[in-house]
Amino acid sequence: MLSDAVRLLVFPALMAFAASSDLFTMTISNRVTLALAGGFVAMAFMSGMDPSDVLAHVGAAGTVLAVTFLFFARGWIGGGDAKLAAATALWFGFDHLVVYLLYASIFGGVLTLAMIRFRLMPLPQMLADQDWVKRLHRLDGGVPYGIALAAAALLIYPNTAWMQLG
Repeated sequence: MLSDAVRLLVFPALMAFAASSDLFTMTISNRVTLALAGGFVAMAFMSGMDPSDVLAHVGAAGTVLAVTFLFFARGWIGGGDAKLAAATALWFGFDHLVVYLLYASIFGGVLTLAMIRFRLMPLPQMLADQDWVKRLHRLDGGVPYGIALAAAALLIYPNTAWMQLG
């Protein structure tokens, strides 16, 4: 019962929260990535995951963190995005990692193009008083890539072993 609640609620809710947080504040809290890591540990324990499989998942997360840290150092993505991608990789392991990264890249490209288009349009008056909308509308603003990461994760999650449990 508890493992069903964790697998059905924790990952999807945290991904949705990360996306909305990135949209409204352009930040993804360390608490979200720590909660994702803690949720993985809990699920691995409750499901009786083999220690070698746990290490493989940790390896996937470490690989993603190393690559995304390089992207962060070059200014291509934010630190929260790097940590969110790594925490997501922890849940997916290598089994779903390539598909996740492919979808995240596609969604991120579409999101970036939509943001460029949005920034070239005049801001409607009814949105002009919203600080988060003004921040998104700035020509020199970033892209809330956590939205793409979360969308890709939520698309992949139903196909993972976590959803085959029970």
